[in-house]
Amino acid sequence: MKRKITIAALTLGLLVFGIISLPGSPVSNTLAATARQVPPAPQHKGFAVIELFTSEGCSSCPAADELVADIQKENAGKQIYVLAFHVDYWDRQGWKDRFSNHDFTERQQRYSGWLNLSTIYTPQVVINGATEYVGSDAPHILKAVSGGLDQDPANNLTIDCGIVGKRLTVNYRSTATEKGDEVLLALVRRSAQSAVRGGENAGLKLSHVQIVQQLVHAKPVGKGPVAIDLPPDFNPKEWQLIGLVQNSLNGHISAATKFDF
Repeated sequence: MKRKITIAALTLGLLVFGIISLPGSPVSNTLAATARQVPPAPQHKGFAVIELFTSEGCSSCPAADELVADIQKENAGKQIYVLAFHVDYWDRQGWKDRFSNHDFTERQQRYSGWLNLSTIYTPQVVINGATEYVGSDAPHILKAVSGGLDQDPANNLTIDCGIVGKRLTVNYRSTATEKGDEVLLALVRRSAQSAVRGGENAGLKLSHVQIVQQLVHAKPVGKGPVAIDLPPDFNPKEWQLIGLVQNSLNGHISAATKFDF
């Protein structure tokens, strides 16, 4: 009960200052200008997976979308993987996000269990499946990203892809052996824009990056091929595949890689 009360009080405070949003809450959309570059290190050995839970219907989310876009841009060449999951619980608040998917809401709900949270909200960022932050909290997010880059990965994952017609064949291989480990493959649209005509962001033109369109659980965890049906508007130059090894028992991500078409 103490944990729930603490989180509820924190959530109320963040709502008051317009930092996070729950459906139906009036909030502002502000974010102080902040450096987005991860501090240099002698040798980055690890990786950082940045999962952003967002929605076009949430007025606090454009600042977080901008933050992760800037982190990706200003840290080119580092093993940083951005995954933007558009949730669907904002779709009943005056604007339906064309990228929303209930599967992504369920993924965020799983994180609430893994991270012992009492609620879900947007914008939320999860780093390497282990820690979560308000999606516009640049200092703490950058610190967590830097920490992930400085850690030796517990596993290794490689992926290779081939396209025949409208079907993608992915051959993957991982070193994962822990109970609960699984391979996830995210088909990602690199960027898009939307002219929002309703809800909290009515009248705005929103820009998005690394929009997850499909999330596939590949089995077995060790190696194998998996087939993914490509969307009708698939263009290799505009898409990317990101692979993860994630533990289904605690949510921790132990390996990540990407394939550029």
